[in-house]
Amino acid sequence: MLNYHDKKFRPVQNTENGETSPETIFLYQQEGRILTSNYSGGKIKSGHLIGLVDEEGNIDMRYHQVNEAGELMTGICRSRPEILPSGKIRLHETWRWTSGDGSAGASVIEEI
Repeated sequence: MLNYHDKKFRPVQNTENGETSPETIFLYQQEGRILTSNYSGGKIKSGHLIGLVDEEGNIDMRYHQVNEAGELMTGICRSRPEILPSGKIRLHETWRWTSGDGSAGASVIEEI
């Protein structure tokens, strides 16, 4: 199982209906299979996620965040890891808002 503990990630790609951007920084913490992260930056004032990591390093997570408009947004996300030649982790994500318009999207974040 991959260990994401103390790793920082930054989005490198997102669909238009997403709120994360290259200014958003995620700090992952992991204990056993439980993954958490605090994040902020760009359109996001404050966010938090919690998820479970499987044996292949895939993450099933739920997130909530307050955006710069002062709205509380929530969603679900599945992340699939790719190990880059540098040894850093790239996560391919598919997500869906459970608040707002309920739309779905895809993003890519990379370890920094």
